[in-house]
Amino acid sequence: MHTHHRVPAWSWLAPALAGALVLLKLAGLVPVASAFTLLIAAMLLGAVIFASVHHAEVLASRVGEPAGSIILALAVTIIEVAMIASIMLADSEGSDVVARDTVFSAVMIVLNGVVGLCLVLGGRRHHEQRFRLDAASSALAVLGVLATLVLVLPNYVRAGGARQFSSPQLMVAGAITFLLYGVFLFVQTVRHRDYFMQEDDGADADEAATSPPGRVTLASAVLLPLALAMVIGLAKLLSQPLDAAVRAAGLPQAFVGVVIAAIVLTPEAIASTRAAIRNRLQNSINLVLGSALASIGLTIPAVTVIASATGRPLTLGLEPQYAVLLVLSLFVSTITLGTGRTTVLQGAVHLAIFAVFVTFSAMP
Repeated sequence: MHTHHRVPAWSWLAPALAGALVLLKLAGLVPVASAFTLLIAAMLLGAVIFASVHHAEVLASRVGEPAGSIILALAVTIIEVAMIASIMLADSEGSDVVARDTVFSAVMIVLNGVVGLCLVLGGRRHHEQRFRLDAASSALAVLGVLATLVLVLPNYVRAGGARQFSSPQLMVAGAITFLLYGVFLFVQTVRHRDYFMQEDDGADADEAATSPPGRVTLASAVLLPLALAMVIGLAKLLSQPLDAAVRAAGLPQAFVGVVIAAIVLTPEAIASTRAAIRNRLQNSINLVLGSALASIGLTIPAVTVIASATGRPLTLGLEPQYAVLLVLSLFVSTITLGTGRTTVLQGAVHLAIFAVFVTFSAMP
């Protein structure tokens, strides 16, 4: 995770322009349905997401690992929840499954797309890379339980609707998910923090650079929540157009979740691959597995509260073909990350699964 010693103009200009657009929209001074306005809003959304992750990276560089990876994961999860909630509250078509589709897509993108890319690019440059086995096994154990509890178990309960928990079951599942993620954070940051630290493996010397100066850190601490607030505002503006665009393209409704997950994970995927290329695979593992855990451990409790408070249905159970892909991904990830060392071959396997996931998402 590289350090930052200045505040780039784009990192504050993007949230400022987004705020201006949101205010104009609230005042009724811009045509919300016009193609030009939606194009500007989409461009600003991408810029503000990158700005949010940039400021999270600055704070992460200041506090160090593993807390830095947690800050990045939390920032990405807030963005994810905002986009899911905007679609749920708009009562768009497929609003009851958008949380499931987004969380599942995030897990598949992280475990296969991002991990595969990190291992291929890192292995191509360094041949064989090493990481702490304790960290990977701890994260995968929690991820396997959370994914099965939230995305598979609803298919086999009788109290709720099809692929749904009943209201009491949903609240219990959401609480357990949140608590288990909290225990993982305690282990990662307090009890066994050393499990998640990069071992001295001769990585690039620039990793030892000084942390960001205080004024830059303070600026990012102020700009990060503002940028996240602008993401929420723009997500609400674009929720219905996104749904309509997916339908117009002839893609299944579930593809909305793939788009949301891809948008919010793109900056973190870039950070992970850069770390792998610099032979900091431990940082990459912390980022990718932390993102997958946060996507379930924080997003599901948040949407559970929203669904319960508004009386909206929440479908979480995966269809059979996607459940098979989830189990396959967890199985292969356990093998890949179960030795403490990786090569290009493991990365190619994950990318192959990712290609199948994208194909089935577009053509069920």
